[in-house]
Amino acid sequence: MRVVIDTNILAYAEGIGDAARRDASLELLARLPAGNVVLPAQTLGELFRVLTGKAKCPPDASRVRIQQWADSFEIADSTWSAFQATFDLTVDHHLQIWDALILAITAENRCRILLSEDMQDGFTWRGVTVVNPYRIPSHPLLASQLV
Repeated sequence: MRVVIDTNILAYAEGIGDAARRDASLELLARLPAGNVVLPAQTLGELFRVLTGKAKCPPDASRVRIQQWADSFEIADSTWSAFQATFDLTVDHHLQIWDALILAITAENRCRILLSEDMQDGFTWRGVTVVNPYRIPSHPLLASQLV
């Protein structure tokens, strides 16, 4: 089962936020089979913005960190059809546009789980279930993917 990782989890793994979230995010990423993880290009763009803005990381160092993530997992590009679905999600389900784009890319790439703390836990759309990875106990779909 393919899994998409949202920006907030990557940011926590980079040390943005508290130590507990960082540790939980790093453990989560270590326990997911790397071949099943997909990163929308959108998440890497958002992470670059967080690293250079909130974390005050120099742009050249941020670029290196983004490339390391891109080397570790499959990257999914944004398409026009994903944007069309994004507009529907923002209008019909009142999602923020960039969250909706990530959800649309998740569905377009035949992933079943979108790991995100920012969206409604359990929301399902086009076969994708949004799962908060910090929820205890873990959602059954997520628990079935951890090694």
